[in-house]
Amino acid sequence: MSYPIRRVGESLITLFLVSVVVFAGVRALPGDTATALAGEEPTPEAIAQIRASYGLDDNIVVQYVRYVRHAATGDLGVSSRTGLPVLDSVLEALPVTLELSALALLLAVVVGVGAGVVAAVRRGRPEEWLVNAVALLGLSVPAFWLGIVLVLAFAIAVPVFAASGFVPFGVDPMENLRHMVLPVIVLGSGLAAVVMRQTRAAMLGSLSADYVRTARAKGLSSRQVIMGHALRNSLVTVVTVLGLQLGHLISGAVVTEQIFVLPGFGKLTIDAVFSRDYAMVQGVVLFTSAAYILVNLLVDLTYSVIDPRIRLGGAQ
Repeated sequence: MSYPIRRVGESLITLFLVSVVVFAGVRALPGDTATALAGEEPTPEAIAQIRASYGLDDNIVVQYVRYVRHAATGDLGVSSRTGLPVLDSVLEALPVTLELSALALLLAVVVGVGAGVVAAVRRGRPEEWLVNAVALLGLSVPAFWLGIVLVLAFAIAVPVFAASGFVPFGVDPMENLRHMVLPVIVLGSGLAAVVMRQTRAAMLGSLSADYVRTARAKGLSSRQVIMGHALRNSLVTVVTVLGLQLGHLISGAVVTEQIFVLPGFGKLTIDAVFSRDYAMVQGVVLFTSAAYILVNLLVDLTYSVIDPRIRLGGAQ
């Protein structure tokens, strides 16, 4: 079986297990779902009607099969808080989180990989000490504290960027960037520090490898050796870190969106949890898990492009 087909099969199995955990987890929450949906001072008749409408009296297996069948067609239920379809609410909030996560990921890759290469090439020199100190600071500072400091400095003392809110890129690109700069820095700084440390470690290993010494012996320039040989072989580690850190990026987006009042996926999740909107919580968790599995699948498939030995090994 080829490596891509095997990885797709493993991802589908993981998605199935996630759907079971999400379904069972929501029903294991304390309290009765029908009572929560009935609102304040519910009557027995209203609770019985909700149970009949949502099929809550059916066997748990029957409820799960019905849930999966509806989810497969894009029906994730209706929000008890807003009365709108869960999928519509998720798709409305998703672009904000995607833009925030994509920009934070871009910041982490550009800053983290660049600083990691500098730290490895300039090992034992002031440049490495400076980069390590900044990375340690990025790992140590809590996101909520950094967010508050940036707002006080660059939105209140020197009003260059916006402190809160969101403007769609299609409406006003400059205002969109003005609102996104501070959240992106808060979300991307910690990931950039992680990427920097992993890139530095991988580059140190590559720079001492035989193929790099061979490349130097062939007369290649330092730039060709570093960018064409050492960095390329170090990218497997970097891509792995990026894939594993996606969950951290999504959980960090919840905090960041709360700080800067961004109407994204994280804020939607927090509002759903506090209002006990079970359908929304279930839909958001399932959607996030599916996205996480998809990204990890893409990361694994990227391995086979970066390092053909992985693809050949999977075919054996």
